[in-house]
Amino acid sequence: MNACLFFGRNEKPKLLKNKPNKITKPIQFKFENENENENKKQIKQISSGNFSTIFLFKNGKAIEYLNENNPKQNLQKIQIEENIQKVTVGSRNEAILTIERNVFAKGKDVNSENPNEFINISSLIEDKNDRIVQDIVSGSRSIYLLTSNQNVYGIGSNSFAQLGFDSETLEKTEKPILMMKNVSKIFSGNSSNFVFLLNSNQELFGCGYNYFGQFGLGESIEETIQKLTKIQNIPKGKIIDIQCGNAHSIMLIEDENPKRKLYSCGYYEYNGLGKNEDTYEFTEIKSSLFEDDDYIIDFSVGDSHTLILTSKEKMIVFGSNKYGQLGTGDIKDQLIPIQIELPKLRFNEYISNYHVSCGFNKSFIYYSPPSFSNLEEDLIKLFRRKEFCDISFKTENGEIIEAHKLILKYRLNQNQNQIEKLQEIISKKSIKESNQIFEMIYSNNSKINPILYSEIKEIINSNEKIEETMKRIYLNENEKYFIIERKEKQYKFPKLILITRSELYRGMFLSVTEDKSNKVTDYSELSNKSFQIFEYWIYSNQIKDGIEITQEIIDELEIGIDYFQLNQTNPNLFDLLINKFNNQNQNEKSKEKEKEQKQIEIKIEKKPILEVEKQIEIKIEKKPILEIEKQIENKIEKKPVLEIEKQIEIKIEKKPILEVEKQIEKKKTDKCFIF
Repeated sequence: MNACLFFGRNEKPKLLKNKPNKITKPIQFKFENENENENKKQIKQISSGNFSTIFLFKNGKAIEYLNENNPKQNLQKIQIEENIQKVTVGSRNEAILTIERNVFAKGKDVNSENPNEFINISSLIEDKNDRIVQDIVSGSRSIYLLTSNQNVYGIGSNSFAQLGFDSETLEKTEKPILMMKNVSKIFSGNSSNFVFLLNSNQELFGCGYNYFGQFGLGESIEETIQKLTKIQNIPKGKIIDIQCGNAHSIMLIEDENPKRKLYSCGYYEYNGLGKNEDTYEFTEIKSSLFEDDDYIIDFSVGDSHTLILTSKEKMIVFGSNKYGQLGTGDIKDQLIPIQIELPKLRFNEYISNYHVSCGFNKSFIYYSPPSFSNLEEDLIKLFRRKEFCDISFKTENGEIIEAHKLILKYRLNQNQNQIEKLQEIISKKSIKESNQIFEMIYSNNSKINPILYSEIKEIINSNEKIEETMKRIYLNENEKYFIIERKEKQYKFPKLILITRSELYRGMFLSVTEDKSNKVTDYSELSNKSFQIFEYWIYSNQIKDGIEITQEIIDELEIGIDYFQLNQTNPNLFDLLINKFNNQNQNEKSKEKEKEQKQIEIKIEKKPILEVEKQIEIKIEKKPILEIEKQIENKIEKKPVLEIEKQIEIKIEKKPILEVEKQIEKKKTDKCFIF
């Protein structure tokens, strides 16, 4: 079961029954309902405020724990018909962003008539063409919406000018009002009455409560910033994130190395600097716990405490510890960063898949692999389809990882030197790290492991036009796939594959995206074997071995020659088919010749030679020799000898002897008579 740890205030709402109200060490979190425990395997996000906590699961469903003083059930499902993409909780509000880009919210400051019911606040944006929302952030009593047109709207309380308007003229609004254009990110917090807005040029603006110097503008600046003001003296580097508490702000900056550093300003007891005075400018949080070869994976800020997770599996904490929310085992505050021990998590998984989340005075550590678009998931699945892999890499332990050369050439700018550099990197990595690297190359998703991504980003394709095309495909759900409908079934081919091909195949991408109607119908009635050939070629640029190419297949697939034109140095599908067909025929002719040759050889092959030898041997083998011997012996064997003797004896046997004697006697008599 995936890890989810909890510590801190265990009341308002009560999250774990039969546990104390103050949990000072991280313990395993278990849902009351066993069905929800199954869902815990798929936690996507946890957001906790002052009086409620929401768990969002990867199936797009969410549950919330409410203050036990609420007359409704403490734990309940959020009843939204659309699948949920993100949740955010403040002190007096909740907001939900759906897959359909709608925003539903509830709370006293956004719906005073029915504060416990979700309403669609994005539909209240005055400009109907600006109601597609791509991100939401909650402040303590306000909600901020970032639209696809990069405009930011605010709704809820403006008591500290946190919506960018004079608080004396506008105290609250239950209808979203435009705050700023050309915005890329929003930063606030569940107990914050101020907000930061970052534009596409990395310029930072802010408005709202500033009593403790939360904006880092200097000590002489007024306690409330009534309108959006540009923040000066920002630390050098790229702003990755800003987390806001009630009285302090912490900024994560990434420099060119890349090295991530934290900077803070605001109330001294919460800013982690270990000073007994407030800090009115962003100052680096320095500690021996932040090693040079370490990397900040994730961090989160509650009302007055901070959690930091690093690549070396360290949990670094500081700030208020009134309810045990630092996990130190006591309730003593910490002015400087310290490291706490954690129960054994599933750190054999990618550490970057772990996240920290601070509620008002609660803390969570949970396991949640990054979410991918359908296209990114398809590409990672493609990496795992070994039948299409055609290039091998060896890890530090000699294990082999196979990859898809066509994708690598595209992502590595079609440069053989880059592939060699990749091989060098892989040779120093474990099998787990190597798999992560390839998944990032395939999907272009650096969130899989930001540390490893920093090592390979120099060799990854940085062609702006290609990246723009990729982003356009990522954002437009309807344009992600090249779809072929066959026999009432749809086959989806990721268009990134086809973009990849467009680097090698002239005009192919345009033909697929701009003139796809003919393409879809042309391939809708292919036979199964032809379609298998077409599918394999789309992914691998090869004709699959072991498939017999017939003239019927060529006739079926020839129709694609006009759509899948390659450049002059590469054959197209039709050429590959013809070449294989010709080679196949040539092989058949060769086989026929071999067959004829074999028939000739049959007369002299080993088998008849052996038969002849056997025939020869028959004459001299032991069996005939014995027979001959027997025949010879027959002449001299006892039986014929006896017969001969008998014949001889017949001549001299008694009977003939007597006859002879008679004849002799007769002659004697005759002779005597004559005398």
